[in-house]
Amino acid sequence: MTAGESSGSVVRRILLGSQLRKLRESRGVTREAAGYSIRASESKISRMELGRVSFKARDVEDLLTLYGVTDQAERESLLSLAREANVAGWWHSYGDVLPGWFQTYIGLEGAASLIRIYEVQFVHGLLQTESYAHAVVSRGMPHASAAEIDRRVALRLERQKVLVSERAPHFHAVLDEAALRRPYGDRGVMRGQLQHLIEVSEQPNITLQVMPFSFGGHAGESGAFTMLQFPESDLSDLVYLEQLTSALYLDKREEVAQYQRVMERLQEDSPSAAETRDVLRGLLQLT
Repeated sequence: MTAGESSGSVVRRILLGSQLRKLRESRGVTREAAGYSIRASESKISRMELGRVSFKARDVEDLLTLYGVTDQAERESLLSLAREANVAGWWHSYGDVLPGWFQTYIGLEGAASLIRIYEVQFVHGLLQTESYAHAVVSRGMPHASAAEIDRRVALRLERQKVLVSERAPHFHAVLDEAALRRPYGDRGVMRGQLQHLIEVSEQPNITLQVMPFSFGGHAGESGAFTMLQFPESDLSDLVYLEQLTSALYLDKREEVAQYQRVMERLQEDSPSAAETRDVLRGLLQLT
């Protein structure tokens, strides 16, 4: 199974959930009634419609019957989507170190056609070197065993393969200068990370900009965020906000539009990609 196929399963799960929600609402069925029909709770229906749980074929069949979907072709199309949505992603093998709430994000990240991020604390995970990632994980989890730290770093490096895959997304990153000035690891680690950023920024699908201290206050005052756009027209753009023990996914059009404006201002106000490479070379000389 390729990374694209396993990532696509997350997208299919969300699409199926969205289709089931639309059918339920069009028939005027409450979540409570839908849950009762499949021997489940209202919250289970909510999680299914958000694409956050796997689907049992029997549950999907019962819901389609409840919603009055009798056309065999339509039923089979949705049941086929359910089967594809249940394909396990490559990241499931890292379940021992991967929080459940982050698994959905990895699938979405792998399925996106455009990823835009703003980061202020450290270099984004998709751009980290192995040594830098090891320093970040070690700092963030001081009581973790060496084996657990190695597993988490391996997961991060595996994620990075999305940027060089056959269907690699365009990745546009704006890093606050603070992320480059804050040392993780020793001098050699930081030099290696800066050199890596210079090199990867030359890839045609990667655009890297640095928001310099000299600009002063800027649009990214609310902190780090990620925006995901997908090739599927039925899937809305998402804003991902990571927290300490969970994450938020924003998909309401007006909320996404606000982050869109912030991202556009950050891109407009930051030095260009070519100028950013000069900034990185200057930081490399000082490190």
